[in-house]
Amino acid sequence: MTASVISEIQAWFHVVFVEQFDVWVILGFVAQAMFMMRFVVQWIASERAGRSIVPVAFWFFSVAGGALLLTYAIIRKDPVFIAGQGLGLLIYFRNLWFIFREARGPVDPMK
Repeated sequence: MTASVISEIQAWFHVVFVEQFDVWVILGFVAQAMFMMRFVVQWIASERAGRSIVPVAFWFFSVAGGALLLTYAIIRKDPVFIAGQGLGLLIYFRNLWFIFREARGPVDPMK
């Protein structure tokens, strides 16, 4: 690589990771870490069980990470990210609803 290419790459990294750094970028990194933790939790639970499972904590980390990422996307005005995280949150909450409904036991439709 030539010195000018390296200089351009360094300048790009400086803009992206230094000049744009603010409280919202910190929130974005925290949100991404929360979202990543769902996979860590799922991996550990699956390793312990010796089969693929999805623990309830996976869905709680999904909600926490998704909500924070949606907030970040709204602040950054990113329509693709907003749509993706918004739909994801509906799915995560729906899965938690199924889990809690199942934990309550069968519902008698005659009552």
